[in-house]
Amino acid sequence: MKSVAKELWFNTPQERAFINITPQVESLLQESGIQEGLCLVNAMHITSSVFINDDEAGLHHDFDVWLEKLAPHEPVSFYRHNQGEENADAHMKRQIMGREVVVGVTKGKLHFGPWEQIFYGEFDGKRRKRVLVKIIGE
Repeated sequence: MKSVAKELWFNTPQERAFINITPQVESLLQESGIQEGLCLVNAMHITSSVFINDDEAGLHHDFDVWLEKLAPHEPVSFYRHNQGEENADAHMKRQIMGREVVVGVTKGKLHFGPWEQIFYGEFDGKRRKRVLVKIIGE
């Protein structure tokens, strides 16, 4: 069995963002030469996320509004974690959206359902963060 691991780095200028990383993951898969296996994509920071969904701007807006209702940033004094920090909401948003995804690899391609794409979700931006892509298989 073959294994390849690479890191993608992000530094968003805004606090929250959704970035389609499917092209980068597909490129790493092609470089790996793996035809059959699994691809793990994992956010390596506790205030960011990786998830699979549709690449549609209205949906991403709806995610942002929904997450802000579930874990509002303000008032920062609401959260015990924010004593000395102001990112407790980002930790909660990450918990909701998820840490990682695993996608099957079939015939050298990511084996997606209709409309599926891989996204990096940033909830406490303006600093450098990374995502692990680990591909295993034959």
